[in-house]
Amino acid sequence: MPSIRRLCLTASIVAACILATGLAAAGAASAAEAQIAVAANFAAPMKALIRRFEADTDHSVRASFGSTGKLYAQIKNGAPFGVLLAADQERPALLEQEGLGVPGTRFTYAVGTLVLWSAEPGVIGDGAALLRAGDFDKLAIANPRLAPYGEASVQTMDALGVKAALEPKLVMGESIAQTYQFVATGNAEAGLVALSQVMRDGESARGSGWIVPGDLHEPIRQDALILDRGRDNAAVNALFEYLKGEKARAVIRDFGYRMD
Repeated sequence: MPSIRRLCLTASIVAACILATGLAAAGAASAAEAQIAVAANFAAPMKALIRRFEADTDHSVRASFGSTGKLYAQIKNGAPFGVLLAADQERPALLEQEGLGVPGTRFTYAVGTLVLWSAEPGVIGDGAALLRAGDFDKLAIANPRLAPYGEASVQTMDALGVKAALEPKLVMGESIAQTYQFVATGNAEAGLVALSQVMRDGESARGSGWIVPGDLHEPIRQDALILDRGRDNAAVNALFEYLKGEKARAVIRDFGYRMD
């Protein structure tokens, strides 16, 4: 017959195992996954933010990147996203009006900056003068119908009075990510891209560039919205609060964005 001491020890071990199992189950139950749609210009900062968010919480994030126009169309067609981080304010507002977003959750998470950029050092000095001279074969911009940075590019060319002269030289990407690739690979000598694409830790990564003055185009205010599918998702709600915190805001500023 086992001793009383042995029985007590066995009972203690069983109780501890039950407690540990219960705590693990509770942790698993509280953890959730957020499936999010993110504008292409915000890809690099979002990847950095996801790493920090997942390290700081029990939640995980799965992100899809693309032009705001295409992401909007996917959401309208039933894509299972819980969040949209757009490159404009128009699409999140439309989704809210159309009953696909959670009212009251929309906010501006970043204000984007447009830059005329070349992958080669020393190519771009006075960007306005370069655009007026047209001394290049190809200029890459994002499709203005799909990408707000493309719309800002057209507004910039209009403001400088060079749109008609530059139209034969334009190479158009369906997103700002593709536009960046045109320039990075040398298929276009220069392009109007997001400053966040050529910055790391608050400094330009490579090449040469000219930050487009803000008075040449409408402000690129980028809004986020919790979509109806993410209404009751713990990871979605935690991510939204995280994006509003100073830790996230510091990362966003390091990639060249302004904050409202």
